[in-house]
Amino acid sequence: MRNFKNNLLMFVLLCSVFVIMPGQVNASPPDYNGGVLNENTYEEVFFLESYPITFKGKPTVTERQSKDKITTTYRHNLTSANGDKLVRNVVYETTLNNREDKGQTASQTIVKSYSEKITTATKAVYTLEDFQFSQATIIDNPPASDFYSGDLVGTKIYKVTRPQVPGINETITVSMTGRNMGYKNFWGATETQIINYEISSNFSSGTTFVTSKVSDSKTKTLEYQPHDPSLSSFTGGHIIVSNANMVGEYTYSYPYYLRTGSIKLSQQNTPTLERLIVPKFRDLNNHWAKDSIEKLYSIGVLDESTQFFSPNKPMTRYNFTIGVLKAVDTRVFETKTKNSSAKSIFKDVSRNDKGYPYIESAVNQGIINGYTADLFKPAESLTRAQAVAILVRALGMEGRAPGSGYRTNFADDRSIPLWAKDSAYVANELGLVHGNARNEFNAQQKLTRAEAAALLQRFVDFLENDLQKNYRDDILNSN
Repeated sequence: MRNFKNNLLMFVLLCSVFVIMPGQVNASPPDYNGGVLNENTYEEVFFLESYPITFKGKPTVTERQSKDKITTTYRHNLTSANGDKLVRNVVYETTLNNREDKGQTASQTIVKSYSEKITTATKAVYTLEDFQFSQATIIDNPPASDFYSGDLVGTKIYKVTRPQVPGINETITVSMTGRNMGYKNFWGATETQIINYEISSNFSSGTTFVTSKVSDSKTKTLEYQPHDPSLSSFTGGHIIVSNANMVGEYTYSYPYYLRTGSIKLSQQNTPTLERLIVPKFRDLNNHWAKDSIEKLYSIGVLDESTQFFSPNKPMTRYNFTIGVLKAVDTRVFETKTKNSSAKSIFKDVSRNDKGYPYIESAVNQGIINGYTADLFKPAESLTRAQAVAILVRALGMEGRAPGSGYRTNFADDRSIPLWAKDSAYVANELGLVHGNARNEFNAQQKLTRAEAAALLQRFVDFLENDLQKNYRDDILNSN
């Protein structure tokens, strides 16, 4: 259905070792030092001295992929406001294990080579003598969005020389433990990384504790822009605003020096704009679903060829299925199939139909089933239960429902078919659907085109906004 699965290796550069640079759609904090960046500036805080030092600069990242291995090199040449200098070169290697049969990918990352030297304004020199590192990540690949989670451990050992105390063999050990979690879909990507550091010296009985929290997000949002002149063929239209920003916070405690505190960092990329086509439907004036319909038409989720949307007509299985896949990624398919001589999987959907690739992909990925083994019934009206099941399967979250014997929160719980109950429960928990004024789900209700558009718009909003809040605000505020 989308490029994520077919090109999964490109996505996995991501999780362990990928840095966001201008124009890329992945989200990942840079390296494992709690730093943040935008197009022009990278900054991080250094804690091996008896006080924090903030370094700034512009890192260089190079990548090389060979089969199931990805090699990523970070080069930092940073300075502080007081003249401190940090030079770092680290190479990580990630090994990928793609389990297409499970719809998942596992990755392991190790450090291949390293060099790091910090020279402070007081002429103290910290040289990285040893770096042991391991990170393991699992990526789940349901159709609508990839979700991943990782854990890491590491140890750094620095040799320290100080001109004030020559000849002393001082070493500093930094122990790291952490985790990262993230998602990626067409509408955005967020990764949040939390790492705890314990810093000890053979010349000090105290241990410095530092926790870094950093979250990187890329989002696409739809905004309406009115067209003010009255003598015009249209009154306004939508734009896609793509934003990228990174926030971070260090909390630290120097027990030996009785110093504690926190330092917050943030960087914002310059937004990019994409103007969308202008809808010109003549039958939507004052209609309650006008905004949702026009948004979905502008981004290509709905593809009407006339000036009449017919909002009160039934939504068909064919149009809703295509709409869901386009909502996940509006640019995933060409209108022509790649192999026109191949046989269609259904007798009632021609392989030459421009929507056939979407139908085939949806069936292959378990989003929707045919009515029979060889009939899809594309013109059949869609029920509320069927629509909700399609959306929850696209998210891969039908398994998040409780075990057997549970009740949904809907007043008509007993009338929800068993095959749709998990989806109804999960969709309600996610805020994708709610009951009517009597808190009824109305599983067998036929959806109008307007109602289906409103449901699809809520699905897009979930991919745009809800996931980012869950993977950034909820995690940062709860730790």
